[in-house]
Amino acid sequence: MSAPLELPKVVSRAFEVSLRHGYASFCRNETGRLLAALAATRSGTLAEFGTGTGVGTAWLRSGIREGAQILSAELDDTLAEAATKLFADDERVEVVAADWSTLRGRAPFSLLFLDAREPDHSGADTVVNLMEPGGIVVIDDLVPCESWPPLRAGRVDGLREAWLTDERFTAAEVMVAPDTAVMLATRR
Repeated sequence: MSAPLELPKVVSRAFEVSLRHGYASFCRNETGRLLAALAATRSGTLAEFGTGTGVGTAWLRSGIREGAQILSAELDDTLAEAATKLFADDERVEVVAADWSTLRGRAPFSLLFLDAREPDHSGADTVVNLMEPGGIVVIDDLVPCESWPPLRAGRVDGLREAWLTDERFTAAEVMVAPDTAVMLATRR
């Protein structure tokens, strides 16, 4: 029997912050490892809309390249404060207590991490102009789907269908665990 993979220290600290705040909605380890791997390929500014207590941000930080930086926005002031404290001594991570739209002036982004449960900011039309050419959008919390058109709860999953057919992006759904998938979309 193999030992479980050890978490990066910054990720372990982020999980501790989440537990202290009773916050259970955070980036899964399977998604986090993918984020870290993608962050290692990016330069410039990586962004996240919906910081929570900073678990996804921590995964990005665990893989970030030299010279790159992370900018993350969280609407809930209490969660943003917790994440800000987590990264207080890290000059490469900035957490802002604000709506994601306030980050528009800080674009373009080389990677953007979004949550599928937040439809107001997870559509291609909303983020296309925030991405640099070759920039990657990562959308997590998708229920895996094997059909076309993609279905969710007996209806066409409009978010997934839109990303997979948008000509401004090359997109693919990737299962990261048997019960969860992410959408990867690279701006052309």
